[in-house]
Amino acid sequence: MDLSFGPEHLTFRDEVRRFLADHWDPNRSADATAVSAFRVRATKQGYLYRWVPRRYGGSEQPSDPIRTRIVSEEFAAAKAPGELHSSGVKMLVPTLLERGREDQRLQFVANTLAGKYVWCQGYSEPSSGSDLASLRTRAVLDSGEWVISGHKIWTSNAHRADYMFALVRTEPDAPKHAGLSYLLIDMKQPGFTVRPLKQINSEAIFNEVLIDSVRTPGNWIVGERGEGWSVSKTTLKHERDTIGSADTTGELFAKLVALARKTVRDGAPLIAREDVRQALLRIEGYVLAQKYSSYHQLSLASVGREAKRLRFVGKLMGTEIGHDIARLAQTLIGDAGLLMPSAGRNSSRPNARWVNQLMGSLGVSIAGGTSNIQRNIIAERGLGLPREEREE
Repeated sequence: MDLSFGPEHLTFRDEVRRFLADHWDPNRSADATAVSAFRVRATKQGYLYRWVPRRYGGSEQPSDPIRTRIVSEEFAAAKAPGELHSSGVKMLVPTLLERGREDQRLQFVANTLAGKYVWCQGYSEPSSGSDLASLRTRAVLDSGEWVISGHKIWTSNAHRADYMFALVRTEPDAPKHAGLSYLLIDMKQPGFTVRPLKQINSEAIFNEVLIDSVRTPGNWIVGERGEGWSVSKTTLKHERDTIGSADTTGELFAKLVALARKTVRDGAPLIAREDVRQALLRIEGYVLAQKYSSYHQLSLASVGREAKRLRFVGKLMGTEIGHDIARLAQTLIGDAGLLMPSAGRNSSRPNARWVNQLMGSLGVSIAGGTSNIQRNIIAERGLGLPREEREE
């Protein structure tokens, strides 16, 4: 596998670096106006939202995974604002591009990319667990509008969202997978009750959402009636790709190594201990496997080839590595790991980051589909093993 860039891509890297040097000042990263203006300029230049057509607010560039990778690397190195990492941008926008109608794309995509519309995902319910198809929130068509009633839970950012994309049951007499539809809903209207769910570290990014006869236009359905299960799988595919990033895993491992270097016990840094080095090396093996798997997939994509079964393992692998990193970090920080987690990433409490990382790593096992569901996907779609029997 040749991981070097050819002359064309080296020239493109230099072009991106010049643009960043000319147009981005890292000292303005807290200036929301400057950040927004930079994103607009970078999109017009063809660097951000390359995958989104211009008529919807993107830069509409030819598919080139290597150029996309270069942009990501250079923007990160310059600490420049990249694409928004929101559920609207990373999950809903690609779903609308693949499955939505033209009027829906024109109405929602550009404002979502610009951060003017904030979205939350209405999937999980108290009675559904990991069996999403068993959800009970219902919608009926009345005078050209959907009337929705039900109960969602673990809804990230619902307390500040403008809109929700939700799975609801519109065909109560159909088999459970065939009875769902995918609706877009304005949350700034009567009938929504949003109750924050306080976490152990006192943060409240998740919410319980009660929906009482909320109305949404009849044409705010993505796909056809009863196609919600299929549309939701499109959304989940993009969510899993975001969670399973090898770059994120690599950055987290680098921080773990730094922790082992700076933590001193019995007069010596912990990284000097043989057992700690062995534990780090074991995790690094998985980190590098994920990294080079991503490079292999990038190489395949650059010549129009599909990664096949490899594309199913990223999210699960990232989850398992995250667990391993969190467990070793807990060992390294010792008694500090017994303290109650604290709110916010910038907490002044020593090692608060790692206590929160342990708690967060457990949640990632559920987000984007549980790890057990991921294993079923790998077995069935990747390895061709017999499907697990499911109730329809």
